[in-house]
Amino acid sequence: MRPRTLADWLDWAQRQHRRAIALGLARVAKIWTRLGPHGLSCPVLTVAGTNGKGSCVALAEAIYQAAGYRTGVYSSPHLLRYNERVRVDGAEVDDAALCEAFARVEAARGDTELTYFEFGTLAALDLFARAGLDLVILEVGLGGRLDAVNLIDADVALVTTIGRDHMAWLGEDPNDIALEKAGIFRAGRPALIGQRQAPPALRARPEALGAPVFQLGREFDWRPGDDPGAWSWTGPDRTRLTLPHPALRGPAQLDNAATVLMAVNRLADRLSVPLNAMRQGLHRVRLRGRFEVRPGRPTWILDVAHNGDAAEILAGNVKTLGRDGRLHAVLAVLADKEPEAIAGPLVPLVDHWHLGQTSDPRALPVAELAEALGRLVDSTRINHHATIDAALDGATQAAYPDDRILVFGSFTTVEAALRRLGA
Repeated sequence: MRPRTLADWLDWAQRQHRRAIALGLARVAKIWTRLGPHGLSCPVLTVAGTNGKGSCVALAEAIYQAAGYRTGVYSSPHLLRYNERVRVDGAEVDDAALCEAFARVEAARGDTELTYFEFGTLAALDLFARAGLDLVILEVGLGGRLDAVNLIDADVALVTTIGRDHMAWLGEDPNDIALEKAGIFRAGRPALIGQRQAPPALRARPEALGAPVFQLGREFDWRPGDDPGAWSWTGPDRTRLTLPHPALRGPAQLDNAATVLMAVNRLADRLSVPLNAMRQGLHRVRLRGRFEVRPGRPTWILDVAHNGDAAEILAGNVKTLGRDGRLHAVLAVLADKEPEAIAGPLVPLVDHWHLGQTSDPRALPVAELAEALGRLVDSTRINHHATIDAALDGATQAAYPDDRILVFGSFTTVEAALRRLGA
């Protein structure tokens, strides 16, 4: 029976391949050709990396929207609704349009197996090809070289950072991981690196391709501004801009913003962006679940940090808030992650831990999470809960009005907190 609702289509897409993850471009390339010769007629910015991808996508979207351009954005994963993954002109695509796109992909698929992510990627690209856009921004799901979005040749490709994540698919060595991420770079097209001390392979690969390379701390950089709340960006042609801090919290967001401005600089001959639009975009940018602080009694802090590097950044951000009362951490992670690396940077800051398990089939059982955390902190500080909702309840009941509750470890962990707090 043909799916009818978006929920039906998403369930259908999850059942069209024997494996949840099956990297490779051959299947999506074949179906993209069958969908029609339309392609994408506007510039494409592709964003890869271990951490900071979502922030860079949101920053780029906000800046180009402020400049009056029609943007198409494909990102993942979502927090509350699948529609968050596909945006046209700043708005989430509605259920009906997504269902129509899924139906077109299904008609073109034939007997070719597609993963859930591949199905969704093709549907998003099909929508973008029909939308009359000025810019498409694509976020890599996993790696880069063999990720479905790499089907499209990016006009500008951006890699944020390299860290330990998805090692089962990308490898253990930083240079091996870097080579997978660098797979989005193309010969003769700008290759942007948003990490000062990146693995050597991340720069060597585009240089070998003959791509012009622009790396944070080398060809472009930023420094604190002379006035509070301001910062200064310097580009490769000695262009210097004075800008407001991005609305996204945390010092790492200045690295992300600086790298996005480098992309804006490289696309300027096709999409000119005035300085005022850059400033407006930095003011307006929003992204759920990235050091999202919700004031109250107690205060809630939500962050999707799910690897060691992201947890280090999170710990630094928490320190900037000062300390007024106790910090309760609600933690749930996926089984393919490194729980000690995720929890470790927060150990000196957290007074009480509340461990749970989300409904994600890949969730790490609470007993295993507690065993890992028990190697870092005294067991008297650890509270076990059967579910993530029970962990949120436990933290809420234990917290005094002046305390803070930090929720982190995965997208589904933060999703549960958002739903509890009324999204």
